[in-house]
Amino acid sequence: MSAVSVLETSQFLLLAATIMVALSLVAHVGALARRRGAAPRAQTAPERQRVAVGGPEEPVAMDADAGRGAFVAPSAPERGLAWYGVRCAQVALVLLTGALVARALATGHGPFANQHEFAVSFGWGMLAAAVFFEWRYRIRALSVAVLPVALAMLMYADTVDADVQPLVPALQNHLLLNVHVATAVAAYGAAAVAFGAAVLSLLRPRLRIHGLPSAEVLDEVGYRAVVISYPLMTIMIILGAIWADIAWGAYWSWDPKETAALVTWLIYGAYLHARVVRDWRGNRASWLLILGFAAVLFTFFGNLFFGGLHSYA
Repeated sequence: MSAVSVLETSQFLLLAATIMVALSLVAHVGALARRRGAAPRAQTAPERQRVAVGGPEEPVAMDADAGRGAFVAPSAPERGLAWYGVRCAQVALVLLTGALVARALATGHGPFANQHEFAVSFGWGMLAAAVFFEWRYRIRALSVAVLPVALAMLMYADTVDADVQPLVPALQNHLLLNVHVATAVAAYGAAAVAFGAAVLSLLRPRLRIHGLPSAEVLDEVGYRAVVISYPLMTIMIILGAIWADIAWGAYWSWDPKETAALVTWLIYGAYLHARVVRDWRGNRASWLLILGFAAVLFTFFGNLFFGGLHSYA
């Protein structure tokens, strides 16, 4: 198969993945709309189940049946709208993975070399994190807040130039290109889940939807997501500094993208300090997580407006 055919396959898979993400979002929102104002289903004590969210030291428990079929996944699968939404997201992740692999095979390097490729990879990171946290904590409500961001990123990727161009000299280190950007994709994907948990926590009192996770559970999920994201951001910045020295002769140049990444790292560091040392929870912690993800987006898009050494990406 020629490189052109592989690229066409990649674009087809990207389109199919975008459609599946949109269908997943529609299904989740439909499930949310159906639960609005719904009365809790009566249960006897033996039927009630608990789901541990958090570490073994301080587990946060909630009723697994509180949002049965909608926002907290039950032990036995029930094929409601939210169930189909979860399956659509999983299929989208597989399709998007195929699109990135095909793109890498066609170009001969990781799919991280320009704005189009990194936007698709960023969308993949958010989708993968959403699927993982839904599986790990069985909380479907996160998708309502995370999938719109992932869908917007994939739609944005379709608006920028997808043509394959030769790698600029600064990117011709395939090892650092793959590892540095892959850690950014994973870190920013987990940050999107923390953002989604924060948004749901702030909106929860106003939504009046039966089955949403408690504020304590959402707070714990946001914290767990940052515990994954922050070390990856640290590795990303260290690798970026090493790569900058190799490519440009200096570890740090106060380039706009470098500076924005550092500010983002400091915001999440402040969140962890406030959460662990000061025991910040609730709205204050949620706003910090939203500010942190806004900084992530600024790091991604800022070079489009401010140029700098990273203007190619």
